[in-house]
Amino acid sequence: MKRKLTHRLFLFLITLTTALPTLAQTPGGDFINGDLLPNAPELAARGTYGVGVRTMKLVHKAQVDVLHQTDGKSPLYDRPLTLEIWYPATIPANKPALVAYESVFGRANDPKRPLIPFTFAGRASRDAEPDRSGGAYPLVIVSHGYPGSRLLLTYLTENLASKGYVVVAIDHTESTYSDLAAFHSTLLNRPLDDLFVLNEMAGLSAKTGNTFLAGLLNANNTALIGYSMGGYGVLNVTGAGFSQQAMKLFGQAAGGSNALEPRTLNSLAYKPTLDSRIKAVVAFAPWGMERGVWDAAGLAGLTLPTLFVAGSKDDISGYEKGIKAIYDGAINADRYLLTYVNARHNVAPNPPPAATLQSGALADEYGHYAEPAWNERRINNINQHFVTAFLGIHLKKMEYNKYLDLPETDATGPWTGFKPRTSVGLEMRHAKP
Repeated sequence: MKRKLTHRLFLFLITLTTALPTLAQTPGGDFINGDLLPNAPELAARGTYGVGVRTMKLVHKAQVDVLHQTDGKSPLYDRPLTLEIWYPATIPANKPALVAYESVFGRANDPKRPLIPFTFAGRASRDAEPDRSGGAYPLVIVSHGYPGSRLLLTYLTENLASKGYVVVAIDHTESTYSDLAAFHSTLLNRPLDDLFVLNEMAGLSAKTGNTFLAGLLNANNTALIGYSMGGYGVLNVTGAGFSQQAMKLFGQAAGGSNALEPRTLNSLAYKPTLDSRIKAVVAFAPWGMERGVWDAAGLAGLTLPTLFVAGSKDDISGYEKGIKAIYDGAINADRYLLTYVNARHNVAPNPPPAATLQSGALADEYGHYAEPAWNERRINNINQHFVTAFLGIHLKKMEYNKYLDLPETDATGPWTGFKPRTSVGLEMRHAKP
């Protein structure tokens, strides 16, 4: 009898283990990305709106295809983009506000890191009816890292939608886990994708439009959020024209192509693309400064309010000569720099998917999300708090300055909005033009 029970238990454990890759990302039971830990700061809490979510596909026609050059010339192609859109919604009382997101981890171009599908839960309702009681909501466009996906920051995108924003996250073609291609496509297309999506959202939100976005958002009141290569892109969109060194790096990667030239500071085509509809920028661990992507003149072109978020040990974008150097050089912007002391590069994404909690071959995938010295869920709550304060000030004219105008450390006591002993390990810098 004992032997039979042991055998059954063994079979149960095997079944449980093999099912891990498809488990929802809710380790510990009902904890979902973005839920509050007991020590979460004040503004991390969700807002009063229900949250709907929809997927939309767009096509950016006649774009330069730097991946398929012939005799030094790049053909044109129609560039597909998939968007995930979160928005204030009316959720029926009998309909649970839960959604199953489907994603993958791994690398499309690396046989040693095969693509593995997984699902994880979110607190949103798929295709819910928009809540139009708040009028036209501010727009937030979100750009992921390389590689990444439109679902990489759902803890933040859902949270902002619950506070009265329409949030649009882009799957940057040739830069996601599923379709990862050579890096020069990302170098060229990040700012172009961001501007295209802004224009499309403006068009789709017209009150005469025939999509759910008609009258729902105000594209004239927009913020950009970018992580890593997403940060590279949003800074270029908002005034940091690329340097001649960036042109050189791109040309080396792209076989001599000069397709990046219109995004450089000295190009006559660059400044006309700066868009007054964009009011604020959040740049998580923006990449490029250590590679000479910007010089002093390029950084001086940043004039919009900007919140930088960084790890002091970032080994991808760099800190002192990387993210902090961008912050220091943005002399014409009212800017903040939030630093996670001893964190590396992963200061923006969701926690690691449940399947990556297994050991062995998935260690690289776990490391793509996790921070060695920080709890990722805690980082998520802190990001929710500060992004809420920053966007609240600049897109909603809310009196949230007290949450950002802080001493550099909590040496004299906990920061405003934080429980006692919970702002340790953080630094906040603020500089004005």
